[in-house]
Amino acid sequence: MPQFKRLSSGAGGGVQRARSGGFRPSIILLLLFSFLAALAFIAARSARNDEQKGAMDVSNKKVLDWREQLALESMKSVLTKEVIDSISASKNELGPWSLDLFRRNHVSSSWIIEGLDDQQKNASSIDSSQTASDAEQKTSLTKSEKNTSAGDFKRTDEGKQDDTDGHQPVDTPAKLARRQLREKRREKRAMELVQQDEEALIRLENAAIERSKSVDSAVLGKYSIWRRDNENENPDSTVRLMRDQMIMARVYSIIAKTRNKHDLYQELQTRLKECQRAVGEANADADLHHSAPERMKAMGQALSKARQELYDCKAVTQRLRTMLQSADEQVRSLKKQSTFLSQLAAKTIPNGIHCLSMRLTIAYYLLPPEKRKFPRSENLENPNLYHYALFSDNVLAASVVVNSTIMNAKEPEKHVFHLVTDKLNYGAMNMWFLLNPPGKATIHVENVDDFKWLNSSYCPVLRQLESAAMKEYYFKADHPTTLSAGSSNLKYRNPKYLSMLNHLRFYLPEVYPKLDKILFLDDDIVVQKDLTPLWLVDLKGKVNGAVETCGESFHRFDKYLNFSNPHIARNFDPNACGWAYGMNMFDLKEWKRKDITGIYHRWQNLNEDRVLWKLGTLPPGLLTFYKLTHPLDKSWHVLGLGYNPSIDRSEIDNAAVVHYNGNMKPWLELAMTRYRHYWTKYIKYDHPYIRNCNLND
Repeated sequence: MPQFKRLSSGAGGGVQRARSGGFRPSIILLLLFSFLAALAFIAARSARNDEQKGAMDVSNKKVLDWREQLALESMKSVLTKEVIDSISASKNELGPWSLDLFRRNHVSSSWIIEGLDDQQKNASSIDSSQTASDAEQKTSLTKSEKNTSAGDFKRTDEGKQDDTDGHQPVDTPAKLARRQLREKRREKRAMELVQQDEEALIRLENAAIERSKSVDSAVLGKYSIWRRDNENENPDSTVRLMRDQMIMARVYSIIAKTRNKHDLYQELQTRLKECQRAVGEANADADLHHSAPERMKAMGQALSKARQELYDCKAVTQRLRTMLQSADEQVRSLKKQSTFLSQLAAKTIPNGIHCLSMRLTIAYYLLPPEKRKFPRSENLENPNLYHYALFSDNVLAASVVVNSTIMNAKEPEKHVFHLVTDKLNYGAMNMWFLLNPPGKATIHVENVDDFKWLNSSYCPVLRQLESAAMKEYYFKADHPTTLSAGSSNLKYRNPKYLSMLNHLRFYLPEVYPKLDKILFLDDDIVVQKDLTPLWLVDLKGKVNGAVETCGESFHRFDKYLNFSNPHIARNFDPNACGWAYGMNMFDLKEWKRKDITGIYHRWQNLNEDRVLWKLGTLPPGLLTFYKLTHPLDKSWHVLGLGYNPSIDRSEIDNAAVVHYNGNMKPWLELAMTRYRHYWTKYIKYDHPYIRNCNLND
């Protein structure tokens, strides 16, 4: 224990000696060495990080260089060399292209980029503002280039310096290259536009030259001779010249009145009245008044004076355009009147045919009853013969149908004609065929009023005609039927739509109960070939054999029927092909089996208020025989001779039957001359009755 204490006291004494200054330099060196070691460690670590970052930058640069090179290689086939050079020149300035770079430099300040925080949005807005400022500076620079020397490129922004050091920056070579490229594109586009303008002017000049070749210029001594035919010495040259003078006189008189040239206005009006009296209704020079040459000369002098004082190209053009529009309106009005008159003419019976019917009727009722019978009445119900159904109130038209059929038949004795007419024409029809029998063929005439089964309780049409609404529609006086109105409904108020002769075609089995087949013919047709092969046509279970009339878009069901009505839209195809009444082969056995008359009655009852179709027999025929019509060869039946002036003549000559459907019936004065001879060659104009009624070819 005493030894231990000595040791402790000895150690403590050593420490005390060190604190007192004996060991102080060693401690300072140790601390300095530790600090230097820490600095060396930090410096080494920083150098290592810089080396790694440099390696990554090199690697990224290689990747970017590879991508840029691939993109440029693929764009060489699309872009021009100038564009690629510009891109290469701007690469060092702009750095690698990226979406962030595009957003910062090109996106409008009004765009909002999703996914950016407020700081990034503010930065983007600042970048966009800076980009807009740069664009303004570039625009200002481009404008200033015109007034500065080459190479002295300066940018201004509302008179302020861009750089803080007081020096204005000079454009880089990349910007100069881009500017030059833009200027080249502008020059190229300008050259193209100029070339296009020159080509357009050349085309206009050539067209004007071609037009001028067909237009004669004005000749001294005449006024406004702009038509070639006025230069020719033809019988109408003076008339045409005077009419042209009157047109220009009207134009200049209006201009003179608006400019308070009262003396010139009165002179033009006087000359205009003189020329109107001289021309009158003349269509040729021979019809002109003897004072016409003097009037024409005086008018020419007045027009020359008016031209010197009043000529204004714009004013004359406006007045001529106004006159043209007025003439166009007059033409449209005249067309409406022409339509009205054609419909009116189609409803009427010429005086000659009316005279023929009256004279024949008187002669018939003067005959003894025993002489009013036709021979061979036993053939009327023989199903082995060729039977025809003809319903007409026109004696002359019915005679053409019968005569043309018999004259072209190979075996006339096997043909039987069943004619049905009304009470008014019953005597005339009988008398005509008693006086002019159809050779060895059989003929029989009946009166539709004798069919007692055809009454309003059985027939919907008769019941509808007796209704007050139908009577008001047809006979009320307040319907527009004047020439100025040109009523579109006049067509459907034709008396033939009220006649049961027109609807009797839906009751053929009732009229001829013992026949198997019958050929229905309209009275406005002409037969040109033997029709007996029609009885050999296999209808394949269908009821009606007819020629289809639809083309690409016309004469289909939607032309005749109201497809806005659910009854029509639900049961029929609007594009189904229509067919023609006028020459129809009907299988009466199939008719009875399929109850065709019942189908007709059903649709006629549904159309009592005329919402499914207007009037006529073709629309209900299309409904009644829908999917029950067998199409015949078109050469059997050619239509349109009553309205179509452009039918090919070879088509007419090769047809078995030609049909004058339309308003221009061959027995009317408005018939087309080019088609009328097909009909008139079957009329005996030397017949006493025809000659006495002044029915001329």
